[in-house]
Amino acid sequence: MGRGIGPIRHEAAGGVDPQRLVKGFVFRLIPPRPDFAFTMTDAERSTMLEHMAYWTRLAEEGQVLAFGPVNDPSGPYGIGIVLADDPGTAELIRDADPAMASSHGFRTEIAPMLGVVTPNGRFDSR
Repeated sequence: MGRGIGPIRHEAAGGVDPQRLVKGFVFRLIPPRPDFAFTMTDAERSTMLEHMAYWTRLAEEGQVLAFGPVNDPSGPYGIGIVLADDPGTAELIRDADPAMASSHGFRTEIAPMLGVVTPNGRFDSR
């Protein structure tokens, strides 16, 4: 008790350098209006399908640990947990998202995680 947690390094096996530090980031995709999930236009739905394909590809590549819509009573939004080497890389992921490149008025909040634990290992926050 009282012992601080030191740096957590990636501990996955299989040829991955255990000293490589990876940061986790939480992405929150905020739609242009609170009822967006229920009132999408055809153009917005098309953009969301592109957005889903983009995030699915990132998940298949191992950059995204999880993503999906959150049914918050105050209004649904999207959430994603991303592994990136630095905030700049996280911002590049955001900027390439079809939802963010669209003219529909989405916003994204990105916050660094203090640490990330997955079935494949633990990742440092620094």
